[in-house]
Amino acid sequence: MIDENWKNQYKKWKNLKPYEIKLIDDGAKSQSQAWLLNSMWCEWIDLKRINMSELSTNDISSCTDPWEG
Repeated sequence: MIDENWKNQYKKWKNLKPYEIKLIDDGAKSQSQAWLLNSMWCEWIDLKRINMSELSTNDISSCTDPWEG
């Protein structure tokens, strides 16, 4: 399932050019625009992973030593 809020999160996390914002809001009209939109979605996935890992490393209860028995 694709998170429907990815467009809003991506706009907040990145400093986008006007044509990128228009593409996110209006959708792709050509193959090359679809490639660019897909590229932005993939970058959002990477940013989301980074943000989630930062949140989990700040949570002391989730910080355990994997080598501890």
